[in-house]
Amino acid sequence: MLNGKNILITGGTGSFGKKCTEIILSRYKPRKLIIFSRDELKQSEMAQQFPISKYDCIRYFIGDVRDKERLNRAFHGVDYVIHTAALKQVPAAEYNPFEAVKTNVMGAQNIINVAIDQGVSKVIALSTDKAANPINLYGATKLCSDKLFISGNRYVGHEHTIFSVVRYGNVVGSRGSVIPFFQKCKQDGCLPITDPRMTRFWITLEQGVGFVLQCLEGMVGGELFVPKLPSMNIMDLARAIAPECRTEIVGIRPGEKLHEVMIPIDDARRTIEFEHYYLIQPDFGFWSRRYSDNEKKMVPEDFEYNSSTNPWRLNIDEMRGMIAQL
Repeated sequence: MLNGKNILITGGTGSFGKKCTEIILSRYKPRKLIIFSRDELKQSEMAQQFPISKYDCIRYFIGDVRDKERLNRAFHGVDYVIHTAALKQVPAAEYNPFEAVKTNVMGAQNIINVAIDQGVSKVIALSTDKAANPINLYGATKLCSDKLFISGNRYVGHEHTIFSVVRYGNVVGSRGSVIPFFQKCKQDGCLPITDPRMTRFWITLEQGVGFVLQCLEGMVGGELFVPKLPSMNIMDLARAIAPECRTEIVGIRPGEKLHEVMIPIDDARRTIEFEHYYLIQPDFGFWSRRYSDNEKKMVPEDFEYNSSTNPWRLNIDEMRGMIAQL
């Protein structure tokens, strides 16, 4: 799929971008792989891991998704865009709301417009479980971003660019994850617990990249893909990381949920179930012309994909195995 293609990853120096780069370079032979991000230090560090002398297809572009002119230059000749750039720290977004809107919402609009203007074939955008029934600003901006990308398929007109979205849960070991935080707290002998009832969906970076590339290959434009993932209780996670440590209940932080939802009940009427993932269909008249109804199985009308009611649960040994792969 990616052989001989020009691929651009926004936010390419992040956790997902680096793992995606590693997998693409090991499995495919792209014509160009462009790492687009605004942090020159992270690009310099990444260039040591993936040097141009060894990977002659790789390019490092300094730029910001807020800058439409720079995107216009970077997207020239690009076939596929994987959009991962975002301001995603919940407390930072609450304290700097305008900045989160500029990157997560206006940045999405810039990518849609430039991708159409430059004739990009496919754009797949990464979302988050926090975009479903959002209660914090980060989730709200990502919900808005999701809707912009899905509606971008209406905006295309006679051009051939298509847009889709992937939404999944917490990534094991990513920057900002509770796992490295717990590993650090382990040294002090005490793990702070927000609420002992809390649950979350979990996925590894490699699984996330694999799912995104699978969706990129099969997308027809307009889908919101949600992988089937295991859930875990926060107390079991604490036992998996530091069973010898005591725990201290500190209360839920502002903008945080007790349980995460990836498919709200109001989206059930448009959700199709497959063996390994769900697909939320858009409200487009042209969707049925693009999409095959083969093996189509609608979820029940009262369906909600919630980390607390999810029957697939991670046990302590399974989580330890996932952490050991980091």
